[in-house]
Amino acid sequence: MRTVQMTMDEELVARVDRAARKLKTTRSGFTRLVLRKALNDLALKELVSRYKAGYGEQPVEPGEFDVWENEQVWGDE
Repeated sequence: MRTVQMTMDEELVARVDRAARKLKTTRSGFTRLVLRKALNDLALKELVSRYKAGYGEQPVEPGEFDVWENEQVWGDE
């Protein structure tokens, strides 16, 4: 691992330390955890944005997926 220096205000450091104790980890471990989550959330937002843009450019046509409707029935029919 690589060591990096960060600047945070005192209140944020205190909140991070409390959260780290609750999770039984270190300040560094907690920071790695939340940074990974934030990066994953950002990647998901980007995918959703691309998905929406794609369907905005080429919307689903009426009847395009109707052939699969009977395949989705899970009832006791």
